Amino acid sequence: MRSEREQIRIRGDRRPATYDKPRTFVKGIESGEYNLNEQRRKLLEEVPRVFSPKLNFTPRTEASRIFKEEGDHNLLLPDDEPFRSQSLHINLSTAEPGTRNQGHGHQNEAMFYILEGHGWEEHDGQEHPWEAGDAVAVHNDSVHWHVNPTNEWTVAIVMKAKPMWLFLGMHQQGEIGYLPPDVEQRGPRVEWTVARRPEDLVGKTKVLKSTDTPWEWTPHSYQRKIAGTGVPIRLKATTAHLHEIPVGSHTGRRWQMADESIYFTEGSGYSLHWDVAVEIDDQFYARVAMEPTRWEWKAGDFMWIPTNMVFQHFNTDPAKPAKFLSGSNTAFEWLGYQTVDLDPCPEWQAQNPR
Repeated sequence: MRSEREQIRIRGDRRPATYDKPRTFVKGIESGEYNLNEQRRKLLEEVPRVFSPKLNFTPRTEASRIFKEEGDHNLLLPDDEPFRSQSLHINLSTAEPGTRNQGHGHQNEAMFYILEGHGWEEHDGQEHPWEAGDAVAVHNDSVHWHVNPTNEWTVAIVMKAKPMWLFLGMHQQGEIGYLPPDVEQRGPRVEWTVARRPEDLVGKTKVLKSTDTPWEWTPHSYQRKIAGTGVPIRLKATTAHLHEIPVGSHTGRRWQMADESIYFTEGSGYSLHWDVAVEIDDQFYARVAMEPTRWEWKAGDFMWIPTNMVFQHFNTDPAKPAKFLSGSNTAFEWLGYQTVDLDPCPEWQAQNPR
C-alpha cells in the first residue's frame, strides 16, 4: 500500500484497543411495565439537546476546527451520560500531520464528511483520495486506513449506524492481524463474498465530490443530499444533507419519526421543537405540543432532535447564512416512515405559489 511505501507513521501504540471500563456498544431498554411513554417523557424533559463538544481546540475557521488533541471525539453514542440515542454513532475525527490510523476492520459501514484537510483512504487494498467538502464511504466489512500525508491537521465528522449492526449480531471487528484461535481446525482462506451483492459494487462511489449531487430548494430548506436513497455513494444506513439558511430566514416546519443529529458549521440561530405524543385508542393518534421548546445554537455546536418531533430552524446571524450538516438512520425509511413538511420555507413558497 502507498502509506507503507511512503512510510507514513501509524498513530498510537499499535496494540489492540482496550478500555478503562467496559464499553457499551448497544444500550438495553429495561422497564417494570410495558408502557414506555413515561420513559420517553422524562428523556425529553431532562436531556439537553444542544451542546458544545468539550474539546481542546485552536479555531482555524468557523466552518471547521483543528484540534490539538488527536483522535475521535464522541458526539453521540450508546454509553453517553445522559443517554440520547443510538440510531447513529457520531464523532469528530482528527488526524495529526503525516500519520495514518491503525488499520482495522468492522462489519458496520461509516460516512466521513471532510471538514478540513486532504488525504486518502485505503480500503481492502485500494486507494481513495479525498479533500475538504467530500463525503467518504467506508463500506461494510472493510479493512481500512485513514491517511493524512500532509503537514496540516485533518478534521472529519463521522456518522455510522454501528449500534444497529451490533444489535443484529454482526460483531466481527478488530485490528489487522486477528486470527481465530482455532485457525488450525478451519479450512483455507476464501473471499468474504457473502457481503458483496453485485448491485452493491456497480454505480457507487467511495468518495462523493461536492459537484456530484446538486444544491436545490426543497420545502424544508436549501440543501444538498450527500448520503441516502438516490445518492450514488456506497452507503446504506445513513441519510445526510448539507443545509444553508439565508440571512433573516428559516427552514420549513417538518414532522418526522427519525431522530436527527446536526453539526452546525457556520452562523448562529435557534431551533423550535414540538414534541409529538401518542394517543392510543382504536388506532394511533398524534398529539402535537401547542408550545415548542427553544434551543439556541452557534457554529461548532451539536444538536440532537429526538424521534417523532416537529422542528424548525431559524438563522439569527445578521450578516451570513447558517450552515449545518444533518444525519439520520435510513432504517426509519425502510420501516415505512416519511418526512412531512407542514409549512414550507419562505424561499420555496415564493418559487411555488399556490
